[in-house]
Amino acid sequence: MAADIELLKKLRNETQVSLADCRKALEATENDYEKAKAWLAKNGLEKAAKKSGREAKQGIVHAYIHAGGRVGVLLELACETDFVARTDEFKKLAQEIAMQVSAMNPKDVETLMKQEYIRDGSKTIEALVKETIAKLGENTVIKRFTRFEIGE
Repeated sequence: MAADIELLKKLRNETQVSLADCRKALEATENDYEKAKAWLAKNGLEKAAKKSGREAKQGIVHAYIHAGGRVGVLLELACETDFVARTDEFKKLAQEIAMQVSAMNPKDVETLMKQEYIRDGSKTIEALVKETIAKLGENTVIKRFTRFEIGE
């Protein structure tokens, strides 16, 4: 069955996944929107798992200062190419992770990855990173971070 164009547009806008993957999801689920979203989520996690072995030598160092200037975070977020490192989606992920570090003060990257995401308690930071890997098509790794707080 061919993908419904209106559902295709809606799915693409909501998930930010490639048009080709959105089309595959709709065709595989016979244009059932909710099933297509679930298909994309499952397929995205599988893609992320396949990409996890790839080397991530590019990326950004992101600085975040919490309102009031009492807490700051420096974060190194790596990916495979500098092209992806410059995308808004990648920069947004860096901002979200830095805010998480600021709010939750994890002791290391492993602890951070297992924490509930502050904006959506139904997923972890690890799940957030895997979603971004699925969208961008490249391995993404939180290399390190440092959290600074006045008086600490």
